[in-house]
Amino acid sequence: MSPLFPKPTLPADHAPVPRRARSPGPDKALLHRQVDALRHQVATLESRLDAMRRSTSWRISAPVRWLSRQLQRARGVGALASTQRTDTYAEWVRLYDTARNDGAPRAVACPDVFVLVVAAAAADCNAALQGTTARWIVLKEAGDVLPSCALQNLADEVARHPMAKLVYADEDVLDRGERAEPRFKPDWNPELFLAQDLFTGFCAIDRGLIEAVGGFRDGFDGALRYDLALRCIEKIGADAIRHIPRVLCHRAPEAVADAGRPEVRGAEAVALADHFRRTGTAATVVDSEAGRRIRYDLPAVPPGVTLIIPTRNALALLRQCVESIVALTRYPNYEILLVDNGSDDPESLAWLAMAGEQPGIRVLRDDGPFNYSALNNRAVAQARGELVALVNNDIEVISPDWLGEMVSLALQPGVGPVGAKLLYPDETVQHGGVLLGVGGEEGVAGHANKSLPAWEGGYMDRGLVVQSFSAVTAACLVVRKALYEQVGGLDETNLKIAYNDIDFCLRLREAGHRAVWTPWAELFHHESATRGADVTPAQRARFDQEHAFMRQRWADLLAHDPAYNPNLTVHAENFGLAWPPRVPWISGAATS
Repeated sequence: MSPLFPKPTLPADHAPVPRRARSPGPDKALLHRQVDALRHQVATLESRLDAMRRSTSWRISAPVRWLSRQLQRARGVGALASTQRTDTYAEWVRLYDTARNDGAPRAVACPDVFVLVVAAAAADCNAALQGTTARWIVLKEAGDVLPSCALQNLADEVARHPMAKLVYADEDVLDRGERAEPRFKPDWNPELFLAQDLFTGFCAIDRGLIEAVGGFRDGFDGALRYDLALRCIEKIGADAIRHIPRVLCHRAPEAVADAGRPEVRGAEAVALADHFRRTGTAATVVDSEAGRRIRYDLPAVPPGVTLIIPTRNALALLRQCVESIVALTRYPNYEILLVDNGSDDPESLAWLAMAGEQPGIRVLRDDGPFNYSALNNRAVAQARGELVALVNNDIEVISPDWLGEMVSLALQPGVGPVGAKLLYPDETVQHGGVLLGVGGEEGVAGHANKSLPAWEGGYMDRGLVVQSFSAVTAACLVVRKALYEQVGGLDETNLKIAYNDIDFCLRLREAGHRAVWTPWAELFHHESATRGADVTPAQRARFDQEHAFMRQRWADLLAHDPAYNPNLTVHAENFGLAWPPRVPWISGAATS
């Protein structure tokens, strides 16, 4: 069976082989990071100051502050110096993660729990399990410390979610008595779990589930927990996997170091290969610096893909986009559908006419008012591929396997839209997945790890591994055409220009299809090079309406993004600490 589409071509004089733009190098990337860090510091301080000013204690203590300022002026001491404090994790722990005994009675009793220290031998762990009748088995490593509030938090979680079968939590490292290196995890994230073990530190599993999968297995020394977890998740649905966004384990540095040993990573890869054999998934496990990469096999005849590229004039960008696709893309079965939204530049019109005569390229003319959602919806209706790729005309291909990588993910069960790693021309991140609620109390979304150098992993190395996000940008997005049509495509009534891709991803999520982002599909995004900012009163009014629509339609998800963590900031896109976190303050017994 031959591919559906002939390989797109352009005349030789119109298709110079594109070369990756010369990077200004690490110096400019570092400058981006420094500017971003300063913005984060300002946003953090402003949010903390605003929260403090709105507190009751701030109002009550106003006379005291006035008196303090008078004394400081008399002594020649600047008022600012007395309020400075460093934004360290130790300070964050002191303010927000130190239990206080408020004397409030507990309504929920601690569950029936057995804490199992996972030893090297599977037989020893199984023998320990046979000696208990406890419902919940809490797994920990030798040297790890559980705070005394850990079991109470477990009790609260299973009381709220009786269907839970596996519960995990956040963690940090206890190094010579000091807490450091917090690992604030997202809610259940299947793709991230395949790349990195999310169940390290505190993990509680229903004993019946452990028994149902046969307990611990020999031959996985160093990866007993990971192998067990893989078999457990095969038996339960996503709703049975719960995440507590609190630090419920202080890990020993030795345990963290052991997890990175080659023999441990090798055992985890074997466990993962077994998982794929059991689930009938054609995939290969590849070790990488930041975590495992899963390479999913494409069908013998890769499905057809229609690349949809809306454009208006902007010939230099459009040529760069199309020529880079034709010259570099290795995927063998795609067509290009150019949607011309009223071009009137003679050179652009001539080039579009020429391109439309070439094999594998079609041009649709749409002279209506600019409506990004409507343009794409009409083009999808004309698409011949089993999958569609929404591609901005300011995208430039730099990785030959970008389309194959995105298609292979889009074909996996439960996966909806797939997004790419988009870079600025200086090789810093423009899009690393979408974080909901970023921008403060009225924020809608921001791009994860924005301005991070492409070669760096960022927080938890999430900039270098495949994972689920609640949404990805449509600047480069691949999805099955049937799913696109199932949810009605982009919202061309309420979201003509802004946020339509986020809303689209969230509606697919609502229908049971998760958005996945991959760093293995890298492209340049010459962002905002064609349209510019919304500056006219009419444009601003339209944007405000779309912003308000998103805030009303998706209020719950914007307040709690399951792919993020409430202990991380919504005032920046760099996974910094939240001051304060968006979880209730700890009360009850002090931590040990």
